[in-house]
Amino acid sequence: MATRAASLQSMLATMRIAGVTMGVLAALAGAVWVAQGLNLPLAPRSFMTADRTWFVIGVVTALGGVALATWSWRRA
Repeated sequence: MATRAASLQSMLATMRIAGVTMGVLAALAGAVWVAQGLNLPLAPRSFMTADRTWFVIGVVTALGGVALATWSWRRA
């Protein structure tokens, strides 16, 4: 039984790291989209530049990423 519990703990730790990593990456992608939507000078130029739709999508993505990272961090 001890090996099963250790295996479960290892899997939970891996899922925690994966959730936090995905949340942080989503938050960073959302931040880039916000910057492009607002036409900030640091944002890379693309078809998304100065389009308010990408600002809204970026905010939602960034908030979702922060929520996922926070939830994953506190879960275990």
